[in-house]
Amino acid sequence: MPDFRNFGVMLRILLGVNLLAFGGALVQSAGIGDWVQRYVDMAAWVQPLLLFNLAMLALLGDLLHRLPAWVVQVAIVVGAAVSAALLLDFWRFMGLDDGGWQRLVRAALLGGFAAAALLAYFALRAKAFSPALAEARLQALTARIRPHFLFNSLNAVLSLIRADPRRAETALEELADLFRALMRDHRDLLPLADEIALCRQYLDLEKLRLGERLNVEWGVLDIPEDLKVPPLLLQPLLENAVYYGIEPSSEAGTIRIRFARKGNELHIGLANPCAVGAAASGGNHMAIANIRERLALYYDLEARLETDEVELKNGRREYRVRIVLPCGGTKS
Repeated sequence: MPDFRNFGVMLRILLGVNLLAFGGALVQSAGIGDWVQRYVDMAAWVQPLLLFNLAMLALLGDLLHRLPAWVVQVAIVVGAAVSAALLLDFWRFMGLDDGGWQRLVRAALLGGFAAAALLAYFALRAKAFSPALAEARLQALTARIRPHFLFNSLNAVLSLIRADPRRAETALEELADLFRALMRDHRDLLPLADEIALCRQYLDLEKLRLGERLNVEWGVLDIPEDLKVPPLLLQPLLENAVYYGIEPSSEAGTIRIRFARKGNELHIGLANPCAVGAAASGGNHMAIANIRERLALYYDLEARLETDEVELKNGRREYRVRIVLPCGGTKS
């Protein structure tokens, strides 16, 4: 069942019902002038009914998700039919409609049909974004981990075995944890703390070979402990930041990661220097597009990802990524 509190779901219902009204007015009209007037009259009847049903579905959202899907679907169709008949009967009581049992039946059938059509649309949309398809996209993102990262990390560990065996052992444990995280099921949300720990392990491994050239600044402000995010949300972005921003440059660079809660939203910011001559467009765009698609799978329209490249006061350029997630959970 869709989450009727989700902005994207509400918007699709509003557009869907109004399109049905648009089509109904077009079929009944004798001409363009008559069609416009019929649509206006129909919209005046549809909008209060639509807003009432949306408000009820949003208020009863928690209860609906605890019931079997077929029970909820029947209840929604019946509720739409009954509310449509009651609204028409109210207009009759107010003297704004002729009423009659035939008109009441027709209003009930139209209301039930509209609800059933929208439920069918959401069911088809859910199949289009089925777990199998979503998992395939998630695995495609996971496969982006560049093979040279593994070899470079192993070479860095080998160079530490004699000089600092304890650090080499820790690095191997971090490498094992990192690849264990990459191979697990990526369909479920993870605590934000786990995602941050994974990113720290990745950056620690990269720092083994890049040394003082790689600096990292973390900022975590007012983040709820139970907040969950999609897996591998940041690691591919950090990998791009290292690969395209730090590695091509002979100078030291800083990657900045910020987390902050603002109202019911989680704001994530990532910034890294742009190395001169680094061909960042292909890899960056592929990762960004993939993560943006995953955010749509999890949050619909309630999450957004923005990128830009800015010129700093010292003349250098910086690549920035901003992600905004709702703190209330994912769409269904």
